[in-house]
Order: sequence, then C-alpha cells, then structure tokens
Amino acid sequence: MTVIAKSDQCAAVWQRVLAQVEAHMQGLRAHPARTVVLVPYAQLMPWAQRYWALHHADGFAPRFETTRNWARQLAAFVPQGDDLAGDVARDTLTARTLLDRAGLAAQRDVLAVPLQEAAAQLAVAVAAIAPLQREAWGIQARSLMPEPDEGSTLRFEAVVARIALEWVLASRHATDVLFEPGVRQSVDALVVLQGFQVEPLAQALQVHWGDKAAALVLPPGATDAHAAGHIALHAAQDAEDEAQRAAACVLAHVVAGRTPVALAANDRALTRRIGAHLASCGVAVRDENGWTLSTTRAAAQLMAALKASAWNASADEVLDWLKHAPVFDPTVLNGLERALRKASVATWSGAAGRDWSDKPALAACVAQVQGWREALRAPRPLAQWLQALRELLVGSGQWSALDEDPAGARVLMALRLQVGQEAELEDWDGAGRRMSLPEFTRWTNEVLEAARYVPPQPGDAPVIVLPMPQLLARPFAALVLPGCDEKRLQPSPEPVGDWTQAQRQAWGLPTRESLEVAQRAAWQHALQTPVVDVLWRTGDEGGEPLLASALVLALHLDGAATQGADDRSQRTVAANPTARPLPDGSALPVVRLSSTAYSDLRHCPYRFFALRQLGLQEADELAAEVDKRDFGNWLHAVLQHFHEELLADPTDDAAARVARMDSAAQAVTLQQGLGEGDFLPFAAGWPQVRDGYLRWLAQHEQAGGHFRQAEVQTTQPLGALQLVGTIDRIDAISSTGEPTPLVIDYKTENDTVTRKRIGAGAEDTQLAFYAALLSHDTLRAAYVNVGERGETQMHEQEEVVHLRDLLVEGIQHDFERIAAGDPMPALGEGMVCDYCVARGLCRKDFWND
Repeated sequence: MTVIAKSDQCAAVWQRVLAQVEAHMQGLRAHPARTVVLVPYAQLMPWAQRYWALHHADGFAPRFETTRNWARQLAAFVPQGDDLAGDVARDTLTARTLLDRAGLAAQRDVLAVPLQEAAAQLAVAVAAIAPLQREAWGIQARSLMPEPDEGSTLRFEAVVARIALEWVLASRHATDVLFEPGVRQSVDALVVLQGFQVEPLAQALQVHWGDKAAALVLPPGATDAHAAGHIALHAAQDAEDEAQRAAACVLAHVVAGRTPVALAANDRALTRRIGAHLASCGVAVRDENGWTLSTTRAAAQLMAALKASAWNASADEVLDWLKHAPVFDPTVLNGLERALRKASVATWSGAAGRDWSDKPALAACVAQVQGWREALRAPRPLAQWLQALRELLVGSGQWSALDEDPAGARVLMALRLQVGQEAELEDWDGAGRRMSLPEFTRWTNEVLEAARYVPPQPGDAPVIVLPMPQLLARPFAALVLPGCDEKRLQPSPEPVGDWTQAQRQAWGLPTRESLEVAQRAAWQHALQTPVVDVLWRTGDEGGEPLLASALVLALHLDGAATQGADDRSQRTVAANPTARPLPDGSALPVVRLSSTAYSDLRHCPYRFFALRQLGLQEADELAAEVDKRDFGNWLHAVLQHFHEELLADPTDDAAARVARMDSAAQAVTLQQGLGEGDFLPFAAGWPQVRDGYLRWLAQHEQAGGHFRQAEVQTTQPLGALQLVGTIDRIDAISSTGEPTPLVIDYKTENDTVTRKRIGAGAEDTQLAFYAALLSHDTLRAAYVNVGERGETQMHEQEEVVHLRDLLVEGIQHDFERIAAGDPMPALGEGMVCDYCVARGLCRKDFWND
C-alpha cells in the first residue's frame, strides 16, 4: 500500500486544490510548464508533484515552488556592501558597522544582535514590496517610528528600530528578482496556495500578477467535528516521563503499521530526548528541520578551543578542550589533571605559572598549550582570525575529526573555515575591522546559534519530526503531539519583536490575533490525523506545576478525546540485593597512620580499607567556591604567621596586635591566591573573628599560656606502624612550676559540636592521637574554637593522658586483627555515611538486610 493511499482526507484536499489549479490554467489558456504554483513551505513541493502526477500521468506539470526556491532558481543572490544577506556570519559584522556609523560604538556588542533580529523581522515586510514602490513605503514607515529621546529609557530600542528600517530599505533582497518584468512575461499563470498564515511576499506577487494570479486556501475551509481522528490524552509527570510515553506512543503506531508517524516538534529539547529513546529501539527518524548547529558536539568542541584560549580561562575549560584534542596523549592529560586538582589550581594562568621542571611530559604539554593561547592574544581582522583558528584546529588534531563528521563539516562551512571560503570575506563590510579574541568568540557563537544542522535523512524512515503547522496537506497515519502544556503550546502566541500594534498592521507583520488564528487552525487540522496522541507534563524541572494547554482543555470540555493508555511495556525485575562487603586487608599493610586515617578505621573499617589501604581518592574540584574548609585552612595559616611573628617580636599593645593580625591575613590571602570576590563572605566577618581571638589570647596568656610552635609535623613509632601528624599548635602553660606542653587544635565549627567532641571521651580520637605523637609523660590538650561571631573558647580534654594510653592500645589491637585477616565490614552510620566518598563502593543502599 502506498503512502498516498493511507490518507483519503489528504488525497481529497489535494484533489480539490489541484482541480482548481487546473481550472485556473484552462481559464487563462496557460501552458502547465509556464505555470507556477507557490506552496507555503518547501516540504510540500514533492507532495504536490506526486499528487499531480497521480491524476495527470502524462503531459507537462506546473512548477511547484516556494518564493525563496523560485527566486534562487531564477538568479543567484550575491549581497553587496551593506545588504542584509540573511547570513548571520555577514550580517553581524554589517550590524556592528552600522552601529559604529551611528555613533553607538560603545553599545555595539549589546545592540548588534537586537539590530539583526529587528532587521530580519522587517525584511519579510520590505521584501513583499516591489522595489520601485519601496521609497514611498519607506516614507510611510518612517512616520510610524518614534523619535529617539535622549532622556528616554527606550532610546536605544528606538535607535535600533530606525537603523533596522533604513538597513532593510537600502538592501537588495534575494526575492526582488520575482518582481522583474521578464519573470512576469515568462509565466502564464500564478497560483498561490495559502497555508495557515498568509505569506506577505506571495500575497504581493498575487497582486503584481493581477488577473494571471489566483489564491487558493490549502487547508479545508471548515472542519467537520466528526472527521476528527481518535484522540488520546496523556498527562506525564515530568519531561523524562513525557519523553518516554511519547516514544512509547510512536513505537505502538509503528508496530501497528500506522506509518508514517508524525512527531510534532513543539519543544526541541523534548523532541531530542524522544529521538534518543527511539534510536535506542532501532527506529529510524527523519528530522526535516534539524536543530541549532551550536547544540551539536562538533560545535561544542570548537567553542571549547576558543573558550580555552581566553586570557582568564579556568583550568577546567582548558582541560575540557585538551580532552578533545587527539594530539595529546591521554596519559599525559590525566597526569596533568591530577596534578592541578591536587594543587587546587583553578585558573590556567596559575597552571602555566607553576614549575613543571620535575615533570617533563607535563611541562611540554603546558608549554604547547601556552604557545597556542599566546598566538590568539593579538587583535586581527576576521580573515586572519579564521586562519589562526584553522591552524589551531589542525595543530590540536581536531580538524580531521571535524571535517569527517557531517555536523563538523557543517560547522566548518558555516564559519568559512574551509579552504577557499576566505574569498567571500573580501566583499564583506566590517570584515577588515580588527577584532579581539572575545569579539571573535562572540561572532563565532552567533553564527553557530543561527545556523541549523539537518542530519543525513533516511528516505524510508517511519517517523518524521516536523513543526505542527507543516502537517498541512501531508498524509500521516498517526500523530504524536508532545509538549502540549500551557507554556509550550499557547493558543495566542506572543509575536516576536518590539513593534507596536499600529506598526504591525501597517507593515503586514504578524499580530497576536493573526498568530492565534493560525495556531488554532493548525491545531484543528492536526487533530484530523486518523490517530492522535496528545501529551503534556504536569510539572517542570524546577518543580513548577503546569496545566495542559487551553487547546487541550477545550478537548476535555467538548468530550472529543479519551484518556490514553500508557504504552510502555512493564517489566518485572527480580530483586538482586548486594551482600555486605567483607574485605580482607591483611595483604595491604599500612606503614604510616594519621589521625584522620585512624578515625576512618574507627568509624567504618571498609572506608579505611577503600581509602587508606587501596588508596582510592575522590577527584577534587578545580574551580570550587571558597567554602568553610578553605576558611579553616586560611585561618590556620594566618594564626601561624601571626604567632611566629609575635614570638620573634613580642608586644602586648592591643592595637599593634590587631595590625599584625590584619597584616598576616593579607599576606596569607595573597599567598594562597584567594580572590577578593571569592573570599568576601568570610572577609566581611574577619574583624569579629580577629577581635574575639585576641581577647581569648590575652586571657590565655594571663593564665600562663605561651605560644611555642605552630603546624608541627611529627612522627612516633608504634611497633610496625609510624604515627604521623601535623599539630596545629603547641603551647607551654604554667602558673607556678614547670611549664607543661599544651597541644591545641583549632576548630571553626559550631561551638556545640566542639563541646560534644570533648564529651565523647574515647570516641573522639584526635586530641589523644596528637598526644601520642609527643613523648611527654605529662601534657594537656584542648580544642580552641574560633567562632565567626567573635567568640573564641578553649575546651580542654582533662583526661587526655589516659585517653592516649587507651588509644595506643586500641591501635595495636586493631592492626593485629587486620594483619590476622579479620574482615573489614562497612559499619558506618548517620553522618559518617551521608558524606562518605566510598559509599558507592560499599553499596550500602542495596544490601540484602
């Protein structure tokens, strides 16, 4: 059975329309070969030809064209000077040149895109005016333009509108050839097939041709409610649920033989997701309109190269680009990434400034990248930028991959990167202006955002993706309409542009009323498909509740639809729980033991096995925001700097101590490379922290405490183990006799948490462990909680010597058991598990108990 035979309704529409075309030809005694039939969109051209051939197997046929395709066949349009070319690569440069001439160079980058968009909207109206009549039309159009008021908040919008109008009036247009006298003489009859919206140019050509032209309405004039197909409604929970149900509907139609299936593209992101589900099921899909070129992987790889070349590029941005550069050895890149993450280097300039002499392979990689980045620093004309970008892509090994990929080849073509395309730039006004790297990156992004990529199309695909209005006069056996919520399918769409109602009516631009008529007509026509599935989501990704579109709600009120069944196949998955892991760590002896490592063992033996014995580590973030942990590290360094300077040059003057604390804070901030903006939340509270700490220090010194050392790295042998650690601070404290060592550990946590540590006794091992690192028989240990609200308090562990002895005994016992092969189960609970990096290994959430 042919596709045509599957839709009697579509065949009836074409039979009616083509009979009228034939009657118009006969009335004018026009030869079919000298008759042009203008269709609303290009995809209808082959269908019109097919239906004509079905009823007129022999003889000549009329030419079925769109206005743009007809003009392209008559003459190639070659823009000159400031012409609006309809090509963003050129028009964006022209827009910037026009803004410069208007004295708006300072606002050029902000206004260029709005100027292009306004010009493109007006071009539709201006192209529908015969060239000889445009001067008079322009006079009338200028009268509707408001005068730019220097003090008005809308001054720039008014200026942009005026420049856009003058730009399109001064431009030649690709379809101007259709108004040439020779074209009219070569055509005996012209027929305009109108879709849901009237095309201004086609309507103007009808007037221009006079009696030789006729206008026919392609959609049926009235919709019979009984002619509507079977309509099923599907309410989904969210975008993924909607995509799955839509894909299931499509698969059900394909299995039932209801092909071709139309998949309406109301929401491009949703359509891509549905397409991914269909591709995973092996269903071929033909997307007639494609998608934005900038969303392709090839475009993302090219843009990554430009973003990585910026002077302020982050280390993550450069690494992201290098991972797409085949010229680099992945092993070298992995080593570079590990080194940068370990050192917490957030910016690439910081990476380039490091000393890599001890790692020759990494040094060569960094030097190569810096050479490429330096080559893109200087401003230059567009042609030289394209040459430099081509050389960068070739040098990094990306060129061949892009050239061999269909989407990549489209990217290279759109950006004029292919060899020989640079000749086009010679006639472009503005191409000779020197551009900085950010300007060139912006130009590249604008070109990729405006271009579209249509993948290679399988001719016999059972599923066709297309906009809802393009369902007109095409034979589909079934229709799946996703994205029919109140946000994505509005009965009265907002017209694009900032034009007033008077301007829209005078110039023939779409109005809200005309768009509503077209939208409702396209909707009603879509529902005439034999089988229709209408889908919408009841909630968006952000948790926003959504209603169905008003067009869908009307179906509910009319009782014209039924509740759709969920066509997804249900699967019964047998539970396969994971057993608790019980590894044996005897073959992985630990030689050096820190306080943190032993805390891991106490909290969860499996965590110790994974992180300390196997050596597994979580990858650190390169560009993470400054957090409480960073503040703690910074404060440790500030207090070390302050106390060491105070020990070398003692002073009791309060003002001098404040100045020294501030000086230490500035020095450490500079040393650690912390930006003022990143550190601002903590810097704002620094005066309170500083003053509170100095008050406590004065009281501590009055009680006999004296600073001796900070950040003391020490070791202590314990059998086969070596206890290691860095003690924040060691004081000597005495009120009468021999000074006693006081081990201090700084805390910036909530004071209540610190109190709980002291109250936990033997459960808290940190102070006891630090005490074990020292050989003193008598010592004291305490936490000093430095509060962000200006309260610093010391919490001493009174029984630290006893707890130290218990700790040492416990360490020996635990490691004897590990050496004996005792299992190391995952025993963590509560907070220990909530933030454990090894949780994905122990699979606690999937245990069988």
